[in-house]
Amino acid sequence: FLPMLFAKMLGKPSLLVIGGYDLANMPEIGYGHQRGGLKKRISRWTMHLATSLVTNAYYSQEEAERNAGIPKEQVHVVYHGVPDLFGSFPDEEGAPLALTVGNVDRANLWRKGHEPFVRAAALLPEVEFVLIGAWKDDAIKHLRAIASSNVRFTGRLDDAALLDYYRQASVYVQASLHEGFGMAVAEAMLGGCIPVVTRAGALPEVVEDTGIYIPNNTPKAIAEGVVEALRLAKQERLQARERILEEFPLEKRKQALFGMIENVLESYGRQ
Repeated sequence: FLPMLFAKMLGKPSLLVIGGYDLANMPEIGYGHQRGGLKKRISRWTMHLATSLVTNAYYSQEEAERNAGIPKEQVHVVYHGVPDLFGSFPDEEGAPLALTVGNVDRANLWRKGHEPFVRAAALLPEVEFVLIGAWKDDAIKHLRAIASSNVRFTGRLDDAALLDYYRQASVYVQASLHEGFGMAVAEAMLGGCIPVVTRAGALPEVVEDTGIYIPNNTPKAIAEGVVEALRLAKQERLQARERILEEFPLEKRKQALFGMIENVLESYGRQ
């Protein structure tokens, strides 16, 4: 809020990136600044002070209008850039392994779908389910208590170990109730995973027609999605990777952001 306020007072142009928690209003899972109270007011003031607003998905652009009262035409969409840290498509066939990534905490049990993901493992004992993410609170105790023997909890991993899991897995599951973009999904697709996702938030913008959509984040739906994804061949895995390479390169984001900055500076220069 303060940087945007000072910029306004000094007559300086400002560009603010918004999305995710900033724009969400999901009281049923305790998620989002727009649920009300002081955070809602401050976040709205901050957005209205900015000269130009950027968000990372068309879903977030719609949320800005619906939840924060900002007309869509005032919010510019610039997708995230996803670096290709793999370099090439993995030669080996994906293992019967379903992966999901995210901080392990109470909020993410349902927002990220961690609990139904773990419960789905009991329906597919021949498939290994792996949950990667830092253990932030006692949610890990709850998940361990309900987990079957084919579930593995790794805790937080370094980048090299995480990339190895993306390479090994056949399936990446994102059974979310809200996603402002889905960076882990995009990274997993680059690694050759078939995404199994809900239609929450911006996930369809990332996955489009290269993955499996599940109707809800129940354990049964997740298990059925994993089975369907495991039936797909190497060609479908390659298509998932190619989508991220083509649609979300870092250079594309760089050019779009630099273009916006130049436009803001030019508009102020003309005043």
